[in-house]
Amino acid sequence: MNDLIAAALRDFTQHYCQQWQQRYGHLPASAELYAVPSPCAVENRGERVLWQPQPFSAEPHLAAVERALELQLQPAVVSYYTTQYAGDMPATFEQQPITLLQVWSEDDFVRVQENLIGHLVMKRRLKQTPTLFIATTSSDSEVISVCNLTGEVICETLGTQQRKKLAPDIRIFLKSLQPVTELS
Repeated sequence: MNDLIAAALRDFTQHYCQQWQQRYGHLPASAELYAVPSPCAVENRGERVLWQPQPFSAEPHLAAVERALELQLQPAVVSYYTTQYAGDMPATFEQQPITLLQVWSEDDFVRVQENLIGHLVMKRRLKQTPTLFIATTSSDSEVISVCNLTGEVICETLGTQQRKKLAPDIRIFLKSLQPVTELS
């Protein structure tokens, strides 16, 4: 199953990159990641960095998160975060805008794990089911997460019990996304 998740993520990323090439004649560009070191960075253009995905080169696990919370994580989430280095990718899910979060570099991987730990600590304090975020929405109070108990992809409102099931698993969720390629 984890190979299927990695393949679905690589397929989406390839589609995303192809749309950038077709629309702008170059690789995806990011102003937010400009001058931030990464194996993905190919070229600086103005105040943007052009990037292309690279294979994940660190140890492919989220052991720091598992140790910190004494919690075994969904293998699907581990696969998601350890498949590749890439820039965050805007997309739509059923016409709703989201941004698929990605790991930009080894340093960013450390930051992502710290943020996952913080998120899980908050969930534990609120006595809520553990979830692991994989995308943001246009609302600051909602994130797209994976339920660590079921593997379902949900949209959850932070700090509340409010959640909506979006897909039975990450692979199906990724396959239902449409890339959004707009210069920011």
